[in-house]
Amino acid sequence: MTALLAGIVYLLYSPCLVCFSLAVKANLTLALPQNPTGIMASIIDLRFEHYHPEPTQLLVTQDTAPRLSWTFQNASSAFSPQSYDIEVSKEGSGSILELLCTVRRASSLSRLVPWPLDRHLRAREKISVRVRVWDSAGQDTPWSAPARLEIGLLSHADWQCERIAAPWASDTTVSDPEQLYRQEFSLPAASIVGTIDQARLYITAQGVYEAEINGQRVGDIFMAPGWTAYDARLPYQTYDVTSLLAGGVNCLGVRVAEGWFSGRIGFEGGHRNIWGPHTALMAQLEIRYVDGREERIVTDGSWQVTRGPIRLAEIYDGEKYDATLEVPGWSSPAASASITSSLENSAEISVVARWEPVLVMDFLPATTNLTTGFTEPVRRIEDVNPVQRITTPAGKTVLDFGQNLVGYVRLKNIIGPRGHQITLSHVEVLEDGEIATRPLRVCKAVDVYTLKGDASGEHYEPRFTFHGFRYVQVDGWDDTVDLSASIKAVVCHTDMRSAGTFDCSDPLLNKLYQNIRWGMRGNFLSVPTDCPQRDERLGWSGDLALFAPAATLIYDCFGMLKNWLVDVEYDQKVLGGVPAMVTPNSTIVDPVWCRRKPCAVWHDVTILAPWELYSETGDATILAQQYSSMTTWIDIVPRCKNGATHLWDPSIFQLGDWLDPAAPADAPWKSATDAQLVANAFLVHSLDLMVLISRIVGQTADCAKFSSDALATRQDFQNEYVSPNGRLISDSQTAYALAICFDLLTPTQAVVAGNRLKYLVHKNGFRIGTGFAGTPFLCEALARTGHTNIAYAMLLEKTCPSWLYPVTMDATTMWERWDSLLPDGSVNPGDMTSFNHYAFGAVATFLHGRVAGLRRLAPGWTKCCFVPLIGAEFNRAIVEHVTPFGLVSCAWETKQDGDGMNTIKMRALVPYGVTLEVVVPQETGEKTETVGMGEWVFKSRFSRDYEWPIKPLPLKS
Repeated sequence: MTALLAGIVYLLYSPCLVCFSLAVKANLTLALPQNPTGIMASIIDLRFEHYHPEPTQLLVTQDTAPRLSWTFQNASSAFSPQSYDIEVSKEGSGSILELLCTVRRASSLSRLVPWPLDRHLRAREKISVRVRVWDSAGQDTPWSAPARLEIGLLSHADWQCERIAAPWASDTTVSDPEQLYRQEFSLPAASIVGTIDQARLYITAQGVYEAEINGQRVGDIFMAPGWTAYDARLPYQTYDVTSLLAGGVNCLGVRVAEGWFSGRIGFEGGHRNIWGPHTALMAQLEIRYVDGREERIVTDGSWQVTRGPIRLAEIYDGEKYDATLEVPGWSSPAASASITSSLENSAEISVVARWEPVLVMDFLPATTNLTTGFTEPVRRIEDVNPVQRITTPAGKTVLDFGQNLVGYVRLKNIIGPRGHQITLSHVEVLEDGEIATRPLRVCKAVDVYTLKGDASGEHYEPRFTFHGFRYVQVDGWDDTVDLSASIKAVVCHTDMRSAGTFDCSDPLLNKLYQNIRWGMRGNFLSVPTDCPQRDERLGWSGDLALFAPAATLIYDCFGMLKNWLVDVEYDQKVLGGVPAMVTPNSTIVDPVWCRRKPCAVWHDVTILAPWELYSETGDATILAQQYSSMTTWIDIVPRCKNGATHLWDPSIFQLGDWLDPAAPADAPWKSATDAQLVANAFLVHSLDLMVLISRIVGQTADCAKFSSDALATRQDFQNEYVSPNGRLISDSQTAYALAICFDLLTPTQAVVAGNRLKYLVHKNGFRIGTGFAGTPFLCEALARTGHTNIAYAMLLEKTCPSWLYPVTMDATTMWERWDSLLPDGSVNPGDMTSFNHYAFGAVATFLHGRVAGLRRLAPGWTKCCFVPLIGAEFNRAIVEHVTPFGLVSCAWETKQDGDGMNTIKMRALVPYGVTLEVVVPQETGEKTETVGMGEWVFKSRFSRDYEWPIKPLPLKS
């Protein structure tokens, strides 16, 4: 029943077939699947839940009975798995494996296989798992490479450390310098390799931290522990630090700064101390010796703390690092007194580092969960070199990195006098040849490094801030020194795996796609934010609700979004059932935005995002996890007070089709489309999804209730907004796009609506007339109603507002406004002018699913289709997507044959577990071939029978 339901919903919301205008005069040629022969299938990518173990990374989780998944490599078309063996071993001292179980089950399942052990794993337990599969011929694959997993600390009782903080009073209205914490400890003097079996550092902070042992950095995570609703969950990290320890005296040092916890966060200037006025540290180093002895070094009253050289560490304003205040050897073995003494006797040190005993605080309340979370951490992903050095009209030096990115700038080999400062100002665009800081609003985005005068050269990179930028103005640099050899940009974001790629014959469209990817990268930093550069950078729920379908096609973001949805539900409970517009809720202290609740589209994220994660992975547990959040939201939606309809109460303020290009610059909610129509269209859509979701998770009574509600609300929508002939009260692109894609019309009305949408787009010169709510559905609505080339004309339009206008203006990410940069090169005068806002990048779903032609037909990609949408002047496209079963690749190419005909060649690579429907143009219009695992090639001749380019509408006399 669930499988049937999944098929129905995908046909309802993601129809694969579209209208072709093709005359074919040749037969279809079908090539048999191309597979290696004589090679036995093997198992790769063995994973736990949605975590991908890496040989160089320690995978630590609190999932004590993780499901297993794997994919097959080199499988022939005849490969037919019948059963599997799972071997689970426990790793003991010296990495000796103790076999816990070997389980054989008769099943062809390879995705989300139930945990085979008859018990849950325990805190600190390390296990190794490997798998082999038997096919129908009785042949077994080789055992897979082992996948390793370690269970973290599971409860407060597992933490033996204390929460410590700096003892000094500080002004909580301004940023506090970083704190340096340190503790020395001794280990046996014998060979450390032969003495210690393993060492784990469990650590977190209320703030952001970076740890060092014996002067060496621990791990590679940036801005740890990440951003969550800190009063509900405090993430911690686990590091394997065995190789960093030595016999004799060791030192554990930790830097702590404010970060999101107590730093300034929020829009319109933000607020400080949202989760607490002071930072704190918790750390637990556990050492296990080969003879079975265990030792713990924990944060307690014996630790010491001092202020560090980072004098300012703000998310918005940047970092100020004063190298003259560095404490040499602060995280290396040396007596605290000797460090202080040496500094006091140095004539060059103006401020003495004085180590003080820490303040021991109460442990976290029982309601705050210490968690490993579900998301990958933020890391430094890649370096980018500057592409141009610019001297501005004012004589300033500006570096252009050629890409709007998120991260910071690293300096190396800096030579200069002691006390000299180098200032780095980060912006996204130039205006009148100078850096444009106005779009940052009150955010400074400036890093300052004060040199200590080291003649051998100094190095600096920020630790506790990040910026969204393409251009960096460098002040204080010695012009005789080559900037390009000393400065690099460092790209930072949540370390997600790439899930998909797209490329076609139109270079501008390819650039648009790359801009969408870069926009997602920059805004998926710990939480999905709206923008990464100005005094905002918040987890706006509406942006994610609309972009989630595209996000899952581009990157594997299941873990990150699952993690974020936990915070969505927590903040929802805090606000009495209404989700926060921003998660984690940093607007709770702002009465203006707190009053704007509830709100359609933005709060529909409680349903739309989990549904998309389920659709991508086929994992229904995400629906069960978020079910209470979904139902609470639907139940609290205020309906008409007089009970006359099931629609939204019209007195409730709605953001509607936010940033419609026709809306006033200072009132982006005043769109051409009635905001109540938008709200009610999404209400029907959410109710339709709740019918399906409640059935999937086994809530039969709820399913009946939601079915009745959806039917009545759809009828009320019809009565309120749809005329008998299919025209809508709001005669706008968004209104028709939503009505078509959300199935709010009868078949006859849908034809009329499609024709009207075609006319409106054509009349508008193929320019976009939609905001956040309508844009994701615009091209899709045209394709569904048979207006392929109108959709393509809009997609390829270059005048503003359009998707390609920013590309022609040298954009390298998506913009917040269609005209964030005006045609004359000046910045839009509106208050909101971000040049890295991914929401309008939702068109990536159309690029993957229509231009290239690969679309899901069932949750988890068990069934999908390959239907290239032939039109415009496209002559090739390729799309790849990593499904739960492995890589699906689809490519098509057309060539003119010289006789008025064209040849289309289609290639598809299909992994085991996926069924692909290939729709090939042929003599009767098209033919569907259903194929399974293998590499397939299809070839056919056809004629292009459509108008291109499309003529403008005739002017009325």
